[in-house]
Amino acid sequence: MYPETQKKIEEMLKNAVFPGVTYTFIDKDKTETRMIGSAAILPEQEALRVGLLYDVASLTKVIVTTTLLLQLHEEGKVNFEDPVQAYLPEFPSDAVTIRHLLTHTSDLKGYIKNRDELPAEELAAALISLEPGENLGKKVCYTDTGLILAGFIIEKLTGKSVEDNFEERIKQPLGMTESTYRPADLLRCVPTQNHPIRGVIRGVVHDPKAVILGGHCGSAGLFAPMQDLIRFSQMLLHFGEWEGQRILRDDSVRSLLQDWGGVPGQPRALGWNLFQNGENFVLWHTGYTGTFMILDPMRQKGFVLLSNRVHLEDRRPEWIAVRDELIAIYLKEALEEKAE
Repeated sequence: MYPETQKKIEEMLKNAVFPGVTYTFIDKDKTETRMIGSAAILPEQEALRVGLLYDVASLTKVIVTTTLLLQLHEEGKVNFEDPVQAYLPEFPSDAVTIRHLLTHTSDLKGYIKNRDELPAEELAAALISLEPGENLGKKVCYTDTGLILAGFIIEKLTGKSVEDNFEERIKQPLGMTESTYRPADLLRCVPTQNHPIRGVIRGVVHDPKAVILGGHCGSAGLFAPMQDLIRFSQMLLHFGEWEGQRILRDDSVRSLLQDWGGVPGQPRALGWNLFQNGENFVLWHTGYTGTFMILDPMRQKGFVLLSNRVHLEDRRPEWIAVRDELIAIYLKEALEEKAE
């Protein structure tokens, strides 16, 4: 499947864009998974193997937080046009809605002094006190803050942490048995950055806000193996149901395939980013550590890539450039390929 896409991935490995990569193509019920390269370079070279857990970083935003809010919307507990203040009374603006948070159009000014040194309670209070700027609803500005606040709203509505909601509402019914916020076996986790203070990060989340907030973080924190992400992807590609388990209603998944942000030239779904591919929108999202998912429910095609591109060096501009080339190659091949 997709020979040009695979050729590009091999080129990226050769050019040390990442030490190794696990990737899967999905076409209806058929999947093809490959692993190339190494899981680790430091403290010693280590081969990739089936079942390793990746720090999926911001894929947490769509796998966990967005899915939970869609479920709560189905239950009539939340409306995406409701002001954030209706759920978090201490939030300073009555103009910012949940839709703004999920489409990255809230323009929240995210600077927090000594952010990475604050305890969880103080960091949460500081995040809730952030105010929007003049571009509220007018501009897409990607930020973790919106999905962290969305996670706090989930916790207010359910009385349970984001992590516990994920366990009960998504992980267990969908059979994502290995996915977790708290890996028990650190050596089953693919290591991320060789941090100047933290050393080689392994089995502990890379994102500094998620380190502090733990299972209350709606923007990052999930560790997952490829096999679990395939199950999640198939659920969305089959409009909310996989192997007899309905996680979302058909119309909830279809609602993702439209622009909710309303910013010309920057279409955003709830939580997800959007590509225009042919006549349809395609869902996609990335994670800072070197992960992404592209899902096309209308064609039932998907591409999931897991890498630890920050191990050992974080060369983000180079990563973004070649990642976008790879995605363009895949979308072209997926659009041209006839359904088997």
